[in-house]
Amino acid sequence: MKILVLNCGSSSIKYKLFEMDSKEVLAQGGIERIGLSGAFLKFTPSSGEKVILEREIPEHTVGIEFILEILTSGKYGCIASLDEIAAVGHRVVHGGEKFNSSVLITQEVIDQMVECSDLAPLHNPANLKGIHTISKLLPSVPQVGVFDTAFHQTMPDYAYMYAIPYELYKKYAVRRYGFHGTSHRYVSQRVCDFLGVNIADQRIITCHIGNGGSITAIKSGKSVDTSMGLTPVEGLMMGTRSGDVDAGVLTFLMEKEKLDAQGLSDLLNKKSGVLGVFGVSSDMRELEKAVSEGKDKRAMLADKMYDYRIKKYIGAYAAVLGGVDIIVFTGGVGENQSTCRESVCEGLEYMGVKLDKELNAKIHGTETVISTPDSKVKVVVIPTDEELTIAMDTEELLIFIP
Repeated sequence: MKILVLNCGSSSIKYKLFEMDSKEVLAQGGIERIGLSGAFLKFTPSSGEKVILEREIPEHTVGIEFILEILTSGKYGCIASLDEIAAVGHRVVHGGEKFNSSVLITQEVIDQMVECSDLAPLHNPANLKGIHTISKLLPSVPQVGVFDTAFHQTMPDYAYMYAIPYELYKKYAVRRYGFHGTSHRYVSQRVCDFLGVNIADQRIITCHIGNGGSITAIKSGKSVDTSMGLTPVEGLMMGTRSGDVDAGVLTFLMEKEKLDAQGLSDLLNKKSGVLGVFGVSSDMRELEKAVSEGKDKRAMLADKMYDYRIKKYIGAYAAVLGGVDIIVFTGGVGENQSTCRESVCEGLEYMGVKLDKELNAKIHGTETVISTPDSKVKVVVIPTDEELTIAMDTEELLIFIP
């Protein structure tokens, strides 16, 4: 059985095609700059070569048509016909309080996703474009929605509520939702399989660290708290997002800088975080290089701030869980930047964390226990695979189709 996974952003589409019997990735790639000049499709066919094809892509329908064309092309294709695609799984950013698990796409589900669009105005409409396009191009193929927020719907009310007038929660559904849920769900289960332990017995802190980042406290396989909030701005310092900021700072800056709501949103989402402090780039590789040279004080400050926020959340969630058995690092930085992992774990010895520094320095993107054998807390690198999780959820839901 072959399942196509789509992740539609406002100006991009990422995809993977899986052979579910073997979990093999038959093809993967993405389109960037949709609606802009210089749009292109970058992909990796089964041969392993990287290919870039430029084409005018004014909107998502044309982009998905291009992807389907390549999947079946004589030169780059891996399937003979689109009839081989049994189902399509979609990443959907925000499910609000309506969705606590993945669902088969129906008109009722689409209507509810539209209702959630106020909570994710940049993401949900783009996700919906992908669903509508597949409905048009492959009308007989079942579709599944997998929500970033669903995994965190197990949080207790005292963890997800904000201390603002309760009427605003009832009126606008303002509360903590959390994101990266598919990743946190995958790595928390995968690390238990990897270690040979029962997830029901484990207290796990998963650190999805990348250009966007979040941390989740997981008890017996369920999310009990997470660092992102109503939007992905809250929590950790990220590539261009500020993370936690005193709300009074926001009104102060709006007044001093004459910012409207959009201006403030741009400041917090696009101009802050590593980029805002470092001032050169939001790329953690460039920051790491500048830190290693030891001359740029702002680079060193940004690096310390970034790692400190992660450590602080780990400490907070250890308190929430009543201790911790496993700490997982995942995401682009978590999987590949050993200096970040070492800095975060330094000082956590009181919790029972003992990092194998020599081993940690060698690990880049491979499943590895990087704590010492006598460490009371297992510290583990687990590469995330959100697309495989989406494909597996999609396959599982197909049994409910009459």
